[in-house]
Amino acid sequence: MFFSIYALKTCQRKSLRNRSLRRPKLRRRDRLFWVCLSRLWKDWRDALIIIKPDTVIKWHREGFRLYGRWKSKTPIGRPPIDKEIRELIRRISRENPLWGAPRIQSELRLLGFNVTEKTVAKYRVKRAKPPSQTWKTFLADHVNQIAAIDFFTIPTIDFRVLCCFIVILHGRSKIVHFNVTDHRYRRAA
Repeated sequence: MFFSIYALKTCQRKSLRNRSLRRPKLRRRDRLFWVCLSRLWKDWRDALIIIKPDTVIKWHREGFRLYGRWKSKTPIGRPPIDKEIRELIRRISRENPLWGAPRIQSELRLLGFNVTEKTVAKYRVKRAKPPSQTWKTFLADHVNQIAAIDFFTIPTIDFRVLCCFIVILHGRSKIVHFNVTDHRYRRAA
């Protein structure tokens, strides 16, 4: 019973919303529908609110904005690292370029500073590594030393099969070796 009344109410709302873009005007049959529904359903006043989807989206955005503002007021996480410790981490990493984050962390712990390895890795001086060679650069540099080898078969018009073996140098697209045989297991000349 409740489900069918709810479905009727929803259909009525949709038809009202689809009729106009501004505030919908209730027709005589709409009023009659709500009068009949009010006799069957005691919370009928809750259903008279007609809201556009854009309004709901606006409410959600405003709610998320207020929630974000509320969450940002309370600081979360560990307290910030003092400037003196950050400078000390940078100085140690500059003076000892071979030391990694675990070694610097242990030295700081010996000095009485309790910081995590992740914090040390974040603030230590990072050295730029030389860029590695790309595959395209490698091929361009070694094109004269690269050879392609292929073995393939060719069916002839008289239903024989020829086996071909070919070696090509990439530098000048020069064929270095080429053999053809009509017997698969015999050595090509």
